[in-house]
Amino acid sequence: MKKLLLIVMSLFLLVGCSGQGGNNSGNDEGGSGSDVIVIGGSGPLSGPAAIYGNAVKNAAQIAVDQLNAKGGQQYKLVFEDDEADPEKAVAAFNALVDAGMQVSIHCTTSGAGAAVSPLYKEANIFGLTPSGSSPAVTLANINDPNSYYGNVFQVCFNDPNQGVGAADYIFNEKLGEKVAVIYQSDEAYSVGNYENFMNKANELGMEIVNVASFDSSNAQDFSVQLTQAKDAGADLVFIPFYYNEISLLLAQANSMGYAPKFFAVDGLDGILDLEGFDKSLAEGVYLLTPFSADSDDADVQAFVKAFKDKYGEIPNQFAADAYDAINAIAQAVEASGMNANNTPEEFCQAMVKQFTSMSFDGVTGNSKWSVNGQVSKSPMAAIIENGTYVSAK
Repeated sequence: MKKLLLIVMSLFLLVGCSGQGGNNSGNDEGGSGSDVIVIGGSGPLSGPAAIYGNAVKNAAQIAVDQLNAKGGQQYKLVFEDDEADPEKAVAAFNALVDAGMQVSIHCTTSGAGAAVSPLYKEANIFGLTPSGSSPAVTLANINDPNSYYGNVFQVCFNDPNQGVGAADYIFNEKLGEKVAVIYQSDEAYSVGNYENFMNKANELGMEIVNVASFDSSNAQDFSVQLTQAKDAGADLVFIPFYYNEISLLLAQANSMGYAPKFFAVDGLDGILDLEGFDKSLAEGVYLLTPFSADSDDADVQAFVKAFKDKYGEIPNQFAADAYDAINAIAQAVEASGMNANNTPEEFCQAMVKQFTSMSFDGVTGNSKWSVNGQVSKSPMAAIIENGTYVSAK
């Protein structure tokens, strides 16, 4: 299988370096013809994380439609379902290259993103992930900050920023005197947030009364972890993992009469759209996010209206990040003079140059990028009130 993949990748590289323009075939809405720049991307459109992938795809399509409506450079979005699975993400990447991808919004989730980042590097294709927040997406070796791929960038703030930001907010706002932590030990996203939260919490002198973990083999029952936190007297529990598991944890905490404050990171986003979930269980839960749909910012409200008009729901943070990803690419394309006749390799060189020198203002705030692909912007806290996310004041 590895030999076959290397042969396929070699063929892709020969095509990418031949000086020919991108193939404009694809499987999604958008412009058509030789003047169209093909933007690829993948995410879970099915499976337990489908809320994330569909939010990214839908918001990216809105951005592409709006850009095309302006009458300038035309774009086409080609998006593949990777089910948040690393092996399927590799297959999705190969399909995107075959569809003529010239530039990409990469992967929606961290695990899938980490699996394909080496392929993006080998093929000289620029990838800008909306929501793959793990350092493993941008770094070949997460223990070496100088091992960055150089052509894989993030729109979302990464796990270290979230973990540190959560600790800072909890401490500064005096949300909890005794803090417990529950994290997923076999998920890079959760581990990264946990480790950086703990480092900052210890630096601040926060009282951590209990730390407990789980893995994918026992992610259905949190009674032991919750009982430990309750017995330790925790009045706040930090839960840096994804909404499916959080929904079960909240239900079990409620059934055992345990009602501390719960503080999550952006993996919570999506819980209010989870079929069958009792939204009242999430009342008062905090999370860090770069986006708040209740913001009075004109650009945010225009995006929220466009999303609601097309899809009938309020966009989440993953949608907002994807919307910014497309528009940031478009800004870089305009500044660099790239067009549909440029090869993926030429796009890659131009995008890296632009992203490491430009500033971008979007619905998730002002963004600047370092050479390692990580974005600089400030996370903000939100809280769930009356079944919706609002800014935490």
